[in-house]
Amino acid sequence: MKSFGIAIFGWLVPGGAYLVTRRYVQFALALAMVAGATVAGVALHGTNLWPSPAELEGLDGLTGMLAKGGAMVRMLAGVPYLLARLAHYSQSFLGGQTHEYGGVLLAMAGAINMLALADGLERRKAERA
Repeated sequence: MKSFGIAIFGWLVPGGAYLVTRRYVQFALALAMVAGATVAGVALHGTNLWPSPAELEGLDGLTGMLAKGGAMVRMLAGVPYLLARLAHYSQSFLGGQTHEYGGVLLAMAGAINMLALADGLERRKAERA
């Protein structure tokens, strides 16, 4: 499988790059961490929506850019993110009392998935050398 295909598979399936390289324990751990962080983030009313222009109104440019960057990081969780969106979990960008904790957990899920993807690709490259 080509590196681009592994990257797409690793994004969609948390820890998928480990699965392709036959590292089953790492795959299970990455999948559990990303899925657990996503479920906890959704349970704490973390938003998984892109901020609307009305929600960004009155914010300076840096704050608006950070809000959009945070939304982008949440998308990196792959299938757990997509399932939350398909389940019509439609919290507003700033909704919920515990939305900050939930938002951090959702962003953490995306970051963990990208770290697992990068590590899986690096291990694959080391095996080929």
